[in-house]
Amino acid sequence: MEHQHQPKKYTCPMHPQIVQDKTGTCPICGMALVLKKDTETTAGMATHQHGTNPTMGHEGHDHNSMIADFRKRFYVVLALTIPIMLLSTMIQHWLGVHWQFTGSQYVLFGLSTIVFLYGGWPFLKGLVDEAKAKNPGMMFLIGFAITVAYIYSVAIVFGLEGMDFFWELATLILIMLLGHWIEMRSVAGASKELELLVQLMPADAHMVMPTMVHDVKTDTLKENDVILVKPGEKVAADGIILEGESYLNESMLTGESKPVQKQKGDKVIAGAINGNGSIKVTVLHAAKDSYLSQVIKLVDDAQKSKSKTQLLADTAAKWLTIIALLAGVTTFLYWYLTGQSLAFAMERMVTVIVICCPHALGLAVPLVVAKSTALSAKNGLLIKNRTAFENSRKITTIVFDKTGTLTVGKFEVSKIVSLQKDLSENEIIRMAAALEQKSEHPIATGILQKAKDLLVTIPPTENFNAITGKGVEATVEGKKTLVVSPGYLKENSISLPDSFAANDTETVVFVLINNELAGYIALSDEIRPESSDAIKVLKQNHIKSILLTGDNNKVAKAVSETIGMDSFIAEVLPHQKLEKIKELQGKGEFVAMTGDGVNDAPALAQADVGIAIGNGSDIAAETAGIVLVNSNPKDIVNLVLFGKATYRKMIQNLIWATGYNIVALPLAAGILYKQGILLSPAAGAVLMTVSTIVVAINASMLKIKK
Repeated sequence: MEHQHQPKKYTCPMHPQIVQDKTGTCPICGMALVLKKDTETTAGMATHQHGTNPTMGHEGHDHNSMIADFRKRFYVVLALTIPIMLLSTMIQHWLGVHWQFTGSQYVLFGLSTIVFLYGGWPFLKGLVDEAKAKNPGMMFLIGFAITVAYIYSVAIVFGLEGMDFFWELATLILIMLLGHWIEMRSVAGASKELELLVQLMPADAHMVMPTMVHDVKTDTLKENDVILVKPGEKVAADGIILEGESYLNESMLTGESKPVQKQKGDKVIAGAINGNGSIKVTVLHAAKDSYLSQVIKLVDDAQKSKSKTQLLADTAAKWLTIIALLAGVTTFLYWYLTGQSLAFAMERMVTVIVICCPHALGLAVPLVVAKSTALSAKNGLLIKNRTAFENSRKITTIVFDKTGTLTVGKFEVSKIVSLQKDLSENEIIRMAAALEQKSEHPIATGILQKAKDLLVTIPPTENFNAITGKGVEATVEGKKTLVVSPGYLKENSISLPDSFAANDTETVVFVLINNELAGYIALSDEIRPESSDAIKVLKQNHIKSILLTGDNNKVAKAVSETIGMDSFIAEVLPHQKLEKIKELQGKGEFVAMTGDGVNDAPALAQADVGIAIGNGSDIAAETAGIVLVNSNPKDIVNLVLFGKATYRKMIQNLIWATGYNIVALPLAAGILYKQGILLSPAAGAVLMTVSTIVVAINASMLKIKK
């Protein structure tokens, strides 16, 4: 069998969770990416389900071992730094003691060499890698600073006049190791929610065979297999309940806190936790196509995608690296050429380079990105496009689809009226149900449910055809039958009978048999209790809400006024929705559109932010930048507020990271030297580490307020 070469993958030596198909720099630390030995990547997180945690596989193992490695190096260097400081001439001078002995400087040299080579190894390796890639970054700066300090100090030991930097070198490496250890733990923490999503998929499933129940690996399941889910277990695959009923906890997948009752014929999602009932489930597709796998892939892609804000941070970090090198060399030349000692000039240069490391700047956005995307997924907000999510803070108008978003989406027949003497109400329902039996529209579901309640036998149809946005037509028992909206009657000049009456909240469909108006069916859809609260919060945030529906004016007006919306646009066909969005944009509005992602696709694509409403398992809305798992209007509000909160965190981090450098760089260069204020390299490292920790803590405080 011919061996096939897998495509090359590149990863960050410091952050192995960063993997991409081409060379470049790490979005977290700016370090040059290196060729990955193992071509298996976290990019395909969706293929790592079935109980295999990708962050605990090669990548996660690498990351954990890296954290452990930094921790070990930190403690070794800490143990060596104590004797190094006690043997340092400057420290002894500060303490007013004299602990020198024959060969003490060589002991100091030996201990410092171990610290430099062992403790400084990650930074020295990073310096070489970034130099090879011709892309100097944070590792280059740190590696350069400690190398200069070490070489100069060694020269002092072997005869050069001056004072060594060994204690500064040791404390600098110690603090940099601590900073990286904390930073790597922060990155791991920010991705923890994604890790929890991956862990939701059970490794095994109980497959129902003709004579027995057999345990199999989840990744072997295929379409139409039947599995048994026992009480308290996780559902192993997306499917439809074949037998039994239970309450399922889908909170980790959809953000919906209440357990959902499921019975025969209902869909279940892989990863949901079963309640007290035992259920048999017919598998809909292989695990790699499951809802959970798609969510994991979406989150992973979103975490890797670079938004405009992140590109801005990357550019700033790159420039800061260049500025650090230039400022360091300039500082050295200034002090040395103005008569200061070589040791003083070297110390200033090292401090400037260390303090200018774009560490915090490199972390400012990626940490918030990792936290926000994973946190969103846990709460039923799936970010497919980072830019769309960040743009949610600019929204001035949200256009809502009515059915299933502002309303429950469950139409119930409230009235059946026959307009022909020889037709009963049951006959009207029977003929309408015949046409609606192939449709999944909420109105069709309501009519079919009524036919079921009345024990009506539904006849087959021929020549079925959908009339876009207006209804359906077919031949039933040799009769041309139509079920249409009021708009169809208006277009075809069919007048309504005097007896016609419907209240403002009812949706009416008309039944035509052989071109004659046979009757009508009125259905009502209950307004969601959360809708009013959602609209109220939008108003408090100065965001307009507009109802856009194909329903008639009366229904649209009633719903709009009941929940306090700003305005409504009614009797709009799917293709006209796009034009309405354009009109709003033409008035200067930044528009978000919510829809089901199918007939609303053009409008979702046209809107500045497209928000597709899911139904608990359908997240295939390609045109939307954001998918809401639940059809809850409060989630739309949560999304907007969370988008604003996320952007605020990014800006706060960027301001802190850049502001710190603006203040610290001149101090490191010695601008206040004559006033007696001077930063040591170790103090510079402390400030840089504090800056990184502030950014990490600020990112970790991001939360979704409901």
